[in-house]
Amino acid sequence: MHTLSNNPRHCSRCERSTAPAPVSGALAVPSAAAPAAPAPSAEPETLYIQNLNEKIKIPVLKASLRSLFKAYGEALDVVAHSNLRMRGQAFVAFESAEIAKKALKEVRGFPLYSKPMQISFARTRSDAVVKKIDAAHYEEHKIRRLEHKKATRYTNPLKRKYKARKQAMDMDGTGAAPVSKRPNVQMPDEYLPPNKILFLQNLPESVTKDQLMALFSQYPNLHEVRLIPTKKDIAFVEYVDEGSATMAKDALHNYKLDGENKIKITFARK
Repeated sequence: MHTLSNNPRHCSRCERSTAPAPVSGALAVPSAAAPAAPAPSAEPETLYIQNLNEKIKIPVLKASLRSLFKAYGEALDVVAHSNLRMRGQAFVAFESAEIAKKALKEVRGFPLYSKPMQISFARTRSDAVVKKIDAAHYEEHKIRRLEHKKATRYTNPLKRKYKARKQAMDMDGTGAAPVSKRPNVQMPDEYLPPNKILFLQNLPESVTKDQLMALFSQYPNLHEVRLIPTKKDIAFVEYVDEGSATMAKDALHNYKLDGENKIKITFARK
């Protein structure tokens, strides 16, 4: 795995390519004398993900992301860290821009570990992508990235602000004072608008994909069932259309799959 730059959105191998979005590191703002940042890629093969559950251990989170995106193509790399700037964020690199675009469109909003993912494109190609499809320029890409990281280490405005605030707290003896946060108010799952993807919770840990396929294929137009290996009590079921998904949800919500525990079925968050 590569290192991350000081820019929250700027993974050591990737940055966002679209309009500004919350950072996954600290935003790199090069000074006049600093080397230019790696040129934006016209083909964004890497996704930048935010609003991930910070309580999930990094190895588990990375494995879950790989499993979730596997339906679209094997991920070349998944980058996630537990440091302060990168908490709740990750980068997922694919082999092609087409795969990344399809994954972004269909997975955006999936409530992974009860939090809907916010997904956008990274600014530049990741190390893994360059190594895979442009190996001849991999070393050049890596050197340029490291130079940019070094040049912006002390000029990054977010890092300066964080450092200044820490120094101020140290001086007045308050230490790391708790930061008041505005409560994140979300619509309850039960009231989410219909869509073709269902979110299953409270599944028996022994449930298999074949069991869910058999159960949900009773209703027309079943497209796919996706389980999360590291979180065995949840799954996603996708239908070809919203009407079929609604029919299955209404029929199977609170169904006792193991004869004891009722499974909870809601529409996935978009």
